[in-house]
Amino acid sequence: MMSLTPSRGCLLDLPWEDILVPHILCHLPLQQLLSLQRVSKSFQSLIQLYLANMRCFDSSQIGPAIPRAAFVNLLKDNEVLQQLALQNCSDWLTDRELLPVIGQNHHLHQIQLKGCAQLSRHALVAISLSCPNLRRLSLAHCEWVDSLSLRSLADHCKALEAVDLTACRQLKDEAICYLVQKCSRLKSVSLAVNANVGDVAVEEIAKCCPELEHLDLTGCLRVKNDSIRVLAEYCPKLRSLKVKHCHNVAESSLSILRSRGVELDVEPPLQRALVLLQDVVGFAPFINLQI
Repeated sequence: MMSLTPSRGCLLDLPWEDILVPHILCHLPLQQLLSLQRVSKSFQSLIQLYLANMRCFDSSQIGPAIPRAAFVNLLKDNEVLQQLALQNCSDWLTDRELLPVIGQNHHLHQIQLKGCAQLSRHALVAISLSCPNLRRLSLAHCEWVDSLSLRSLADHCKALEAVDLTACRQLKDEAICYLVQKCSRLKSVSLAVNANVGDVAVEEIAKCCPELEHLDLTGCLRVKNDSIRVLAEYCPKLRSLKVKHCHNVAESSLSILRSRGVELDVEPPLQRALVLLQDVVGFAPFINLQI
């Protein structure tokens, strides 16, 4: 007689490449997946297959700090990465660890290297040559970025839409101008905390990047009102502008953008005065701002 008792299936009986890897494992945190490797040799093989086919790697998913050897082992067989975020590797990441990963992953369109100070200009050149489809790149606080490596990026990654060059203090107006002339699709640019950036760069951004939506000029001390007016004229899609600590930028130029609804990180002069008054006396007097 045939038994009516249903047989108990095993997760590993499901097709690995068609079901488990693309539809199930991708929804689990990376740290938990790595723990699964300890269950059995079969699970270890499954996770290795997943790592080789992983599209997105974010080091922060593993913990506050990922060991160098673990990073190398995790990505050694992967050639299909599309997103790579390594800000949690900043304490030890060098060209030696990064370049092999970049060299074998030509489909990357988003790379986050914020604070990775031990890399060199060769890392950016490698990214330029290996990642022609790059869309978003963060190099914030990477002071090794220089004009030559930025030129390489501009020459080879013309589909770039967002670039964060915060505190890349070797860069001057000329390098920024070259970048935006080649990468006219840029929608988001950060040049914050760079006293070398001035009106020349900002005006070139405005004229070359009509799709610009976000611009961060925080602490760019050489930026003045003239370039902000050019920005208002040439960038109709601008949604946010950061100019805090830009002491040469006044309300006379910002008011144009403010009237268009552009989000600014500085208050109008009267509003700032009211806030200061409230801090001093404990309350703000009623003033009709419509007058």
